[in-house]
Amino acid sequence: MIRAILFDLDNTLTDFMKMKEASVEAAIEGMIDMGLPMTREQARERILAIYDREGIEYQNVFDGFLKETTGACSPSILAAAIVGYRRVRDSYLVLYPHVRRTLTELLRRSLRLAVISDAPALQAWLRLHHLALHHLFEFVITFDDTGLRKPSPAGFQKALELLEMRPHEVLMVGDWPERDMVGAARLGIKTVFARYGDTKGVVESGADHEIDDIQQLVGIVDRLNGNRPGSASGSE
Repeated sequence: MIRAILFDLDNTLTDFMKMKEASVEAAIEGMIDMGLPMTREQARERILAIYDREGIEYQNVFDGFLKETTGACSPSILAAAIVGYRRVRDSYLVLYPHVRRTLTELLRRSLRLAVISDAPALQAWLRLHHLALHHLFEFVITFDDTGLRKPSPAGFQKALELLEMRPHEVLMVGDWPERDMVGAARLGIKTVFARYGDTKGVVESGADHEIDDIQQLVGIVDRLNGNRPGSASGSE
């Protein structure tokens, strides 16, 4: 019997990479308008290299970029980058289709929901509040809670402890096989690959189930729990 579902946040509930790419482009545009002596392509390459080195959640990317490329962090150029980034970020941070409906259906079936994210706690909560999902999840486990990123099983183990459940009672839904699927499977948690959020061209996910639309998750849960399609019966 499946009693709880763990969700990755970025590229599983929201199209994080689309938001990140658009936001970075807006930041570059703002910096060039303020006199950054560099083409858009050059700036993009250097910024992405910093993200590759420091992690996609790195909060001082534009400070580091300006120091590396110009030798100083001009307040006027930095401000243009930050304002441009934030303005576009808020408009592009949206849910994938059918996310809210699916989460509601899962709650109607008395399933307990939690998030496991590699993002810092504040960033994860900011996104959840912006998306108006903060009230739907019983627990939100982030990098700050364990100090370890997936595929470490630490976050998954913490989720099991908080939920007071055994691995076979839980599903993990995520877009990154090497992190989400591997980390959960190490503890015996069944996995669901969110192929709709894949940005890496994954061929073999290694997951127990794959979905092209998040609403397919409801059918998987119903089959595993022996519910009739459309049933809202919960755990017994």
